[in-house]
Amino acid sequence: MNFLQWLVVWVLAVVAVTLLFDRLLPTKAAKLGLALERWRSGLRSGVVQIPGFSMPYLEGGSSGGTKPVLVLVHGFGGDKDNFTRIARFLTPHYRVICPDLPGFGETSRDLQSTYTMAEQVDRLRHFLDQLNVQQVHLGGNSMGGFIVAQFAATYPQRVASVWLLDAAGTAAAHSSAVLQHYEATGHVPLLLRSEADFAVLMQATTHKAPFIPYSLRTVLARRGMADFALHTHIMAQLTQSPLLEAQYSALATPALIVWGAQDQILHPSGAHTLQALFTRSRCISMPGIGHLPMLEAPKRTALDYLDYQQSLTAAA
Repeated sequence: MNFLQWLVVWVLAVVAVTLLFDRLLPTKAAKLGLALERWRSGLRSGVVQIPGFSMPYLEGGSSGGTKPVLVLVHGFGGDKDNFTRIARFLTPHYRVICPDLPGFGETSRDLQSTYTMAEQVDRLRHFLDQLNVQQVHLGGNSMGGFIVAQFAATYPQRVASVWLLDAAGTAAAHSSAVLQHYEATGHVPLLLRSEADFAVLMQATTHKAPFIPYSLRTVLARRGMADFALHTHIMAQLTQSPLLEAQYSALATPALIVWGAQDQILHPSGAHTLQALFTRSRCISMPGIGHLPMLEAPKRTALDYLDYQQSLTAAA
């Protein structure tokens, strides 16, 4: 064999070993894969204690107070790593913090607790207080968008801007066929009963699914199955929480409203309600994108946000 042939054999062997590791030891492989993704984005782990819960989080960018703070809040069934890939485009400009909400990710679990949006807002406040973060830019996807919008309405003096990515919390957004089916039957792709349901979840939440290795798909599916009872409990409280437009009007916090045009979970018409609610807002529709812009198009989504923030600075 010449050198090139040896090199091809070596590369194929490495690929084969990696695939076997991914298949045979999914928990370890998923942990290693997430660690590599976080390292690539310059994120480090931390955890804070709030009343009743521990809240793990990821953080990147300067923590010395020289950069503005951007806190990114995941949606239903998601976790802090929903923002790992997009964070690498944001940390040069912000101190980025991505927490796990109570009931999700690596937080402690309590089936006896309640998880209304108002309570999750209060838990986010405790989280920020523990990190001594007073002034903050907030971003949130889906349920996380509902939470950060309500946080901005509740504590406007603490919020410099909000970034609403396919946000829940309006009648228009909740009018999707998926949520209407949930109201009628109690079934929704966000609640996992089996490992096979994870594929259904990805089909419902993305227009073009990002690459997720077998190991991570398996680990996330098993976690979702273990959380089925808890997440059924939380979903009921999410859909029964008072809608944003029923509680507030004419919110002055600057807002960037982003919606994937192919979102199946929350109807894109929710963007219009949010734009009317936040009087200083810009709205972006993303063709070819589903419910998770930060995962489906991380660079494009981040650049749109940075451009919006630059426009706010220029107008100040």
